[in-house]
Amino acid sequence: MPSLLDLTSQGDVGTITDESKLASVTLMNPQQLYELWERQNWQSHTIDFSQDRRDWQSMDTELRERMSWNLSSFFIGEERVTTQFSGLVMAYESQSEEAFLTTQQVDEARHAQHFNRFYEQVLGIDGSFEDRLAQARGDLNPAFIEMFDGVLVDWSRRLVENPRDIEAKVDFITLYHMVIEGTLALTGQWFLTDYMERNGILPGWVEGFKLISQDEHRHVAYGTWFLREKAADPGLRRRIAECLAELIPLAAAVLVPPGEDPNDYAILDYTMEETNTFAFNALNRRLKVVGIDPAALAAPA
Repeated sequence: MPSLLDLTSQGDVGTITDESKLASVTLMNPQQLYELWERQNWQSHTIDFSQDRRDWQSMDTELRERMSWNLSSFFIGEERVTTQFSGLVMAYESQSEEAFLTTQQVDEARHAQHFNRFYEQVLGIDGSFEDRLAQARGDLNPAFIEMFDGVLVDWSRRLVENPRDIEAKVDFITLYHMVIEGTLALTGQWFLTDYMERNGILPGWVEGFKLISQDEHRHVAYGTWFLREKAADPGLRRRIAECLAELIPLAAAVLVPPGEDPNDYAILDYTMEETNTFAFNALNRRLKVVGIDPAALAAPA
């Protein structure tokens, strides 16, 4: 798996070990990212889940229960971000940005289709797409609901109501690309894929997860590019920092499995320290590319 850091015209920021160089890397612009989308396009309905069905049927009940929260978080998360993305598409500032943003909404819908097929064909949940979403919702924790049904929906609505509101756009991209995708999703993908590959299970899920991760690195690269452009304005740079200070505690709570001690939990066989360190170190390095000192994040006034 690639690192959680963003794609640049030189490759992946994760290949840069000298953090003093992060602020000067050349990020791919929306036109380059659109062209990359054409080269990396894939089809969710071609993935074979036959071995996954056998793996799930032979899996012990305890592991299924521990897996369910992880799987459902991604299934519901992809549906939520797909439905809440239209405001950002409406807020495009150039034709290249519009083209790239429409590809991201298509990507999110494809990711939700991948998870829907998995729930139908592997977990054996009959009914409609909506029926499977409703069942998956029972696995979520309260922080997830607050972020994806509350904050994401509210901040999306502001953009729909006024696509030219640059502060609303900065807020949404900070939430969506830096926190939801760049901190939560890519971290979960890395650890879940590592776990499944180490244990030799769910190869169809892994195949799709790797392709989804490829898409989301591209998305986060756009968000990093956009925020670095806007952070040249001191007021917007301060706004990004304030949004992050507000969102990071909620993001940390999203990572806690239901019923677990928020100060001492494990995700599968990974400790709280491993997952939090991985997620927030990656976010901190990305913020340095944007031009924000993570140590200087101030709580909102």
